[in-house]
Amino acid sequence: MRKESIKPFVWGMAVGTVVLLIVIFAAGWVVTSSSAHATAEEIAEKAVVDRLAAICVAQFQQDPDRDERLKELKEADSWKRRSNVEEGGWATMPGDESPDRKVANECARRLMELDQ
Repeated sequence: MRKESIKPFVWGMAVGTVVLLIVIFAAGWVVTSSSAHATAEEIAEKAVVDRLAAICVAQFQQDPDRDERLKELKEADSWKRRSNVEEGGWATMPGDESPDRKVANECARRLMELDQ
């Protein structure tokens, strides 16, 4: 290469590299470790809530007054359903002292889908 063509070549490479990095990151083709960690935590939390909500529904099914409780739950306002599940004790997992709010929300949603 001649000396006159080296400077434009280097500038072209620099600008091309910057544009390429912008495109790669904007398109989401590269994942940073912090975003991967946050996504992994979110997926893990959803999986745990999903499993615990199934236990919550099973605990509800063991209640001798479940038909009456389900009727009360379905008649309750949507914003009160979580507290009804928490008060019923179904969202309190064995070994825990208090119910989990996210589990109670998911459990209430699943209980609303049950037939009376």
